[in-house]
Amino acid sequence: MSLFEFPLPDIGEGVAEGEVVEWKVKAGDVVAEDDILCEVMTDKATVEIPSPLPGTVKEIRAEEGAVTPVGAILLTIEPAEGAHIPTVAQHGDHADAPAPAEEPAAAAAATTGDAVADAGALAALETQRPEGQRALATPYTRKLAREAGVDIERIAGSGEAGRVTPADVEAYAAAAAGGPAPTAAPAPVSIQAVARGPGELETRIPIRGLRKKISEKMHASKATAAHFTYVDEIDVTDLVKLRRELKTEVAELGVKLTYLPFIMKAVIAALRRFPTLNGLTDDARQEFVVKHYFNLGVAVDTDNGLIVPVVKNVDQLSMLDIAREVTRVATDARNGRSKLEDLQDGTFTITNAGNIGGLFATPIINYPEAAILGVHAIKQKPWVVDGEIVIRDIMYLSISIDHRMNDGATGAYFMNHVVALLQDPRRLMLEL
Repeated sequence: MSLFEFPLPDIGEGVAEGEVVEWKVKAGDVVAEDDILCEVMTDKATVEIPSPLPGTVKEIRAEEGAVTPVGAILLTIEPAEGAHIPTVAQHGDHADAPAPAEEPAAAAAATTGDAVADAGALAALETQRPEGQRALATPYTRKLAREAGVDIERIAGSGEAGRVTPADVEAYAAAAAGGPAPTAAPAPVSIQAVARGPGELETRIPIRGLRKKISEKMHASKATAAHFTYVDEIDVTDLVKLRRELKTEVAELGVKLTYLPFIMKAVIAALRRFPTLNGLTDDARQEFVVKHYFNLGVAVDTDNGLIVPVVKNVDQLSMLDIAREVTRVATDARNGRSKLEDLQDGTFTITNAGNIGGLFATPIINYPEAAILGVHAIKQKPWVVDGEIVIRDIMYLSISIDHRMNDGATGAYFMNHVVALLQDPRRLMLEL
């Protein structure tokens, strides 16, 4: 049987290449279908690449640290006897972007009868394929079906050429379980530790993985966007008091209430007044793009580097829902489990260095977005109120904007509105 050349599959929308971070196999290893072959880092996330068939690894074509285009050969596999040989289209062209996978508990419910399957819904989602014909699906979609405990060969595909998509699998699994299923996240991102060898005066670390993506993005931002930063200080004494009053009550609901949900609500209100800050510059098409939805990125400092997960449709969420989502995406980022969809489609970014210290900073724009807000530490300071010096809770805010798309005055007016809302958080109720 001839060797199967396995190309790097499409990992997600807009992803043209990936860096091989770590191989999980070597030449000579025997692998089963869906065994993890390697981890690949894109500019959006680190994803695991599963084997499309059982067999023996013959040759690794892409070294760790190599940037590999989608469609380039990663390795060759000698198929096991009787193994179905997938077509390249199943594993390269137009592959589906990863979608949330179902937890084993939900899959168990679907197969053990703990939930009642909707027979009518299942029938509408099923198909009967000719004998010997295998469902057209990417490795990720097959893995999703396996984890959901459903037979992908029975699922009708809604994608191009009848491809079974992650959405098809989710719909089928939900119908089988009698309801929607929870999600699971990809595996953690690996990181190379810095160790000093005997007698070493310096340590050289290859620029790869997430650090490389951060380096490239920061360089692109500073080299392309015309940065302008505006800083203001704000009396948040009333906000501190309000959060303190609500914190315990909210904790009883299982939610951690930080200052960030209040800030995000204030940002949404200000973006509605100054919409050109909620967008980006499309340099390729020479267009300014104003977004009419509000997806706020939240910069998270992790052991592996800076990651910016995105809370989607913030304007449609309650304060508690925002708090829950911030906790979820930040926790996943710190644990290296961010899903691709949680790292895409941001319209404005907030970076919070308040827990680290310092006075204020001039944040670098999350290019190609139009602006980024820096949130800094709250400190008690003498403050003049009605002609008297009193101790108040004071915080600095800083906003960096791309001066090509917005004038400095726009950033200042935006900041004035955010400051007014946070100094009197009751006004947030009038804005929503």
